Amino acid sequence: MRLAILGLGLIGGSVARSVRRDPAVSIAAWSPSGAGPRTAREAGVVDLAAATIEDAIVGADLIVLAGPPLACLELLDALGGELRPSIPGGATITDVASTKGAIVARANSLGLPFVGGHPMAGRERSGFAAATDGLFEGRPWIVVPGSVATSRDVLRVEGLARACGARPLRLTAEQHDSAVAAISHLPLVVSAALVEAVSGADGGEREDWSLVRELAATGWRDMTRLARGDPGMAAGIAATNATALAERLRDLRLVIDRWLDELGSDGGPGDGPDAARLAERFRQIRARADERAGDD
Repeated sequence: MRLAILGLGLIGGSVARSVRRDPAVSIAAWSPSGAGPRTAREAGVVDLAAATIEDAIVGADLIVLAGPPLACLELLDALGGELRPSIPGGATITDVASTKGAIVARANSLGLPFVGGHPMAGRERSGFAAATDGLFEGRPWIVVPGSVATSRDVLRVEGLARACGARPLRLTAEQHDSAVAAISHLPLVVSAALVEAVSGADGGEREDWSLVRELAATGWRDMTRLARGDPGMAAGIAATNATALAERLRDLRLVIDRWLDELGSDGGPGDGPDAARLAERFRQIRARADERAGDD
């Protein structure tokens, strides 16, 4: 089995480290800068640090697009265009990006043997240095077959997921994007919006921003973790899953409006909102939040 990974940051690097446990798999890697593949080759994680995409995919059985969503679209255009003659016969193409609708649709339009993939795991750190061989252990790995994909293509991608310790789960692109908009992309935008609301949403700083920032502790750190991620990655997510994300934001706006109504209600003379009612609402929310807590 020959695996070609195009992009070797956190996710692509973690795929390489996980698959490296199987001596029957050879791994070639390419990235625009070449830094990740060179480091991985020196560490024995990949067998070839390819200088070009063509070099990386020579003889490949499975080609993994391991860049952010917009980069995956660009790679698909290249593979469906000038690089099409370089794709080995019978090869399968997949990706690990966090949106699926636009990417699978692009692959379908190009007639590529593509199976969309998304391992549901990540960290706030990026780059090959952050990659680990246990990142995907026990986590779902979404599999979205494209219109040209054969059963062999799908089984290959599911086999990759299992080789990384993940649990493959087949969904449609629409199911994936709606669900991930709720649990991953909405938190990203909320984290960014929180920074804007507290620091100054109009581009200027609020008067008390310096004081607030000085007082901030773990609650602020945890709630703004996603806002400290890669801006390009965040923009690509929002751009390629805009419809589902906007729907989730509208749901959030309705809930925030209800919170405003709650906080503006009187619990009694001079008492403000009813504390017992607020406590019950927080209890119900905590019960839902505790039902399933995972990493995005």
